[in-house]
Amino acid sequence: MFDQNRTHKPVWLDNQNSDLDAFKRHIAQETTDTDYPRATEIASNIPIYDGAETNKALADHAQGRALMAEWNRAFLSGPGIIVIRNGQSDHALIDAVTEKFEAIIKAEEAENAGKGDHFATAGANSRIWNAHEKLCMAAPDLYVRYNANEITRRVSESWLGSGYQITFQVNVVRPGGKSQTAHRDYHMGFQDIETLKGYPASQHALSASLTLQGGITHCDMSIESGPTKLLPFSQSYLPGYIAVLLPEFREVFEDRYVQLPMSKGDMLFFNPATFHAAGENRTTDVQRVVNLMQVGSGFGRSIEIVDRSRITLAVYDDLTRLLKSSTITAREADNVVAATAEGYPFPANLDIDSPLSGMAPPSQQDVLRQALAEDWPMAKLEEEIAAQNGRKRSH
Repeated sequence: MFDQNRTHKPVWLDNQNSDLDAFKRHIAQETTDTDYPRATEIASNIPIYDGAETNKALADHAQGRALMAEWNRAFLSGPGIIVIRNGQSDHALIDAVTEKFEAIIKAEEAENAGKGDHFATAGANSRIWNAHEKLCMAAPDLYVRYNANEITRRVSESWLGSGYQITFQVNVVRPGGKSQTAHRDYHMGFQDIETLKGYPASQHALSASLTLQGGITHCDMSIESGPTKLLPFSQSYLPGYIAVLLPEFREVFEDRYVQLPMSKGDMLFFNPATFHAAGENRTTDVQRVVNLMQVGSGFGRSIEIVDRSRITLAVYDDLTRLLKSSTITAREADNVVAATAEGYPFPANLDIDSPLSGMAPPSQQDVLRQALAEDWPMAKLEEEIAAQNGRKRSH
């Protein structure tokens, strides 16, 4: 029987769903030792684990599963964050990898002098996009040893299960490098407010389960050097993808964020929905080097391979003709665009398709919509689609 008094959670989220007082209460939760019995300490509400003890536990099946369950709870409903001290214990290996990264940076900056990205202006930092592949191609031996780390695998599997994919983005923040603005991460964290309003709350909740953020520190990082600013428990605030873009919520973040000093080899992992931001490097002599890690779920794939460039070009003449003759409406034409062209701009090569004016480059749907709006000839659409596809490569 239908219960007319039954209340439902909102399906469509907007600014009004972001209740500042409710958010403050939500992030006022506290992490206790009993919640995370395998942690060596709780610092600023974040469970801290010892790398050697972690590897010892992971060597035993039952203990390893229990530890992974503990991490999963932390990411899902706990503070959203864990730290593993000295999780990458071979510091000579870290130094060797750092040297290789520095060589890659030097070569790329010589080729692209003055280039910034959508996180920082040129000169404020250095970034290697797709550092995972670039390290492999430049030094396969180092790549093998660096990625042999058991902790990386087990933390990834604790949140995403098997079949995950790893990407790395090296970030070097020089002395004087400024703080980032509070944000959430990929996927939903790369959208603007109007786009976010188009996704039901169920997708807002799902987005946080599709990736895991991490980082391996390649140098000692004091608080003055600007380690990541984090807001424990913010990841489980459902309207957070919209809220984190609102000034009043960003003020709360700045009032309540926590930072932990990090040492070379420490590993940080957090739910991508955690409110966070890189800190300001207030030192005069520390080059803050972190290999940022994003691990993606194996389930983020379509069931079939569809050549969307092919069908976009095949349908264009008829789509244009039917639209011009008013056989179909503009809305119906856009329905065809949504059914035909690739609507998501990622994965992207952010070296050559860097979204300097936003968080994402144009999608294939954006190109097709522009073609329809500006009445492009087929040759121009073919040229633009080919150019866009040409940027969909790793090097």
